[in-house]
Parts: sequence; C-alpha cells; structure tokens
Amino acid sequence: MELFQYLAPTKVIFGRGTEARVGELCKEQGARKVLIHYGGHSAKKSGLLDRICQALDAAGVSYVELGGVVPNPRLSKVYEGIELGKKEGVDFILAVGGGSVIDSAKAIGYGLTNEGDVWDYYTGKAPAACTPIGAVLTIAAAGSEMSNASIITNEDGWLKRGAYSPYAYCKFAVMDPELTYTLPPYQTASGCTDIIVHSLERFFVKPNVKQLNLTDGIAETLIKNVMRNVKIALKKPTDYDARAEIMWSGTLSHNDITGDRTLGDWACHQLEHELGGMFDIAHGAGLAAVWGSWARYVMPTNPARFAQLAVNVFGIPFTAGDEEKIALEGIEAMEAFFKSIDMPTKISDMGIELTDEQIKELAYKCSFKNTRTIGGFKALDINDMEAIYKLAK
Repeated sequence: MELFQYLAPTKVIFGRGTEARVGELCKEQGARKVLIHYGGHSAKKSGLLDRICQALDAAGVSYVELGGVVPNPRLSKVYEGIELGKKEGVDFILAVGGGSVIDSAKAIGYGLTNEGDVWDYYTGKAPAACTPIGAVLTIAAAGSEMSNASIITNEDGWLKRGAYSPYAYCKFAVMDPELTYTLPPYQTASGCTDIIVHSLERFFVKPNVKQLNLTDGIAETLIKNVMRNVKIALKKPTDYDARAEIMWSGTLSHNDITGDRTLGDWACHQLEHELGGMFDIAHGAGLAAVWGSWARYVMPTNPARFAQLAVNVFGIPFTAGDEEKIALEGIEAMEAFFKSIDMPTKISDMGIELTDEQIKELAYKCSFKNTRTIGGFKALDINDMEAIYKLAK
C-alpha cells in the first residue's frame, strides 16, 4: 500500500432539525459577523433561511446575506461576496446549500484573507489562509462539506478550475436529510452520480499502487449503497432512511475514506469540468455522460481492476482469464444503472451535438493549452482527451 494521508477535521452534526444548532456552532467558532451564503429561492421559500437567522439571533451572532449562487458557481458572484464581506467586516461564512454554494463560500473566504485576485488561487497560486466556513447541507452530491476542494467557473473564457487547500475545510457541517426531500428527481439522480464517481475516481488508482482491501471494500459498499437508495428516494422522495444513507455516503465518498485523492484518477472530473464550463450542465450528469467512454478507453491498462468492480459491485461471475470480458460487462452494467435513473451515458443525451471544433477546444482547455496530462490510472494527453470526447459524443 502506498503512503497515504487522511484528514477529516470537520465536525459533523447529523439528523433531523440540526440546522437549529447553527447559532451555537458559529458562536463556538468565535464568529461575530456571519455571511450567510446561499443559492436560489428554495432556501427562503422553505423557511430554512428564517430558521437559520433565528438560530443566529438567539446566539447573539450578527449576519448579512448573499444569495444567487448557481450550479457551476461563478467568479463574478465570488467577487461580489468578497466585496460585501470586506464592507461588512465578515469573519465567518455560513454556506447554506450544496457543493456549488460551499465552493463559492470557500472562494470568498480565500478572497477575504489573501491579497490580490482570488482567481490566482484557481490557476496555480497557493492561498495562505481562508476565512472560517461552516455548512448547512441541502443537497447530497459534491461532498464539499468535508473536502478541501473548491471549483469555480470564470465567465471570461468559461474556464472551470479548482483550488485545493488545507485552509478550506469546513469547521462544521450540519446535515439534516429532510432538507433534501424537495430536490427534483434529476438533481437527486445527478447528485448520486457525483457521489458514485467520487469513489470510482479513487478506486482506479495510479499504476503500481496497491490499495488496502478494506479501502476497496468501503468504496464498493458505498457505491452499492447509493445505487440502492437512489432508487428508493426517486420513488419516495420523503423516505428519511434513504435520504440519510445518500447524504452520509456523499460525505464519506469525498473525504478520502474511500481512497486518497492523490492516488486516484480524476480524468472524468477534468473532462467534465470543461463540458460544464462550456455548456453549463449538471455536474453529475456530465460525469455519467463521459464515464463509460473513459472507462472503455483506459480499461486495457488494467482489466483486472475493472473486473474487480464488475464482480464486487454488480455480481458478475468471475472466470480466470476472462478479465477483459468481465470488465466490459461491468462498464455496461454501470451505464445501465445510469440510464435506469435517467442519467445520460452520451453527451448527445443532454441535447448537445459536439462539433469537431468544440471537441478540439474542450481538449485544449482540459490540457491547459497542451501543457499537461490528466488521469492517474492512465495518463491522457491532448490527443487522448479528444478521442474520449469523440467516443462520448
């Protein structure tokens, strides 16, 4: 087993009605002025924002609000938050929403505590600090509540880039599965796809890396758990147990317990980021659209790894010497699952007809202007990226 790192500093408060504790939690962090950062109108219409404000009032913590975060969160909103935070003297950020809101909050936190343009931290410069952040989770998907990642889209060129820093871990994450009851089916399915692919990215490790059997077992069980419970949640959106299983899986899938991020692949995420930047699609849906094509392209590198997934997740019988056949059956089974929850398995399934020029542009951006490769399981250069986009179109 390779040397790996596991860090999970976020305090988790899980269960019904836990959002009522945000006041005391912010106060524990020494917060005096909180920026409540959220997405659209649902947080207000549902009464969630009112309950959070009441909790802050009861704890004697003042606050200011900034909504309007959209999927694939925008740099312009981050700039707005930085300006507001500086003007109001904000010393704590409370993200109320899913991964997009949490990512935006982290970016604002970088901007409030570091000099210069915050975008620099998404193009290679390392931040030296971040304003403390807490989260009230309303969507089970990205796992941002317990990861050090933040993904932001710059409207100037529609570049989608990530920043990763130990300063960006949330101080606490409040998780009430009931807050996910009203999610539309497509958003529920897209979120669950994101959860699954987070563990798949870690499962397909770099060459010569030997994962612990326990780590593999956690990843495989988590994937099966999400596959089972998303079907229940789609049929009965208010099934608390199914929603709780999904929410906790989303958190564990992205806090490195299913594998150290640095040992995994991540090519599908990189390929999807460019699709998300160009077409503003749901992240999980984009992942589903490219995963099968990526898998077929890289599978010959290590068919046994794909065969293990097929056997342990989908119950496909194992026969020695047939690893490649079993691997392909497993890939087909994963795509069949995506289809069963109305997720795309091709880019055209999302109403996007890629042109050759767009494929070249996507690969050019994904390769950072032909200056990098992506992927850990198999390193992919700009030509490989083009080939996978073509397979996925």
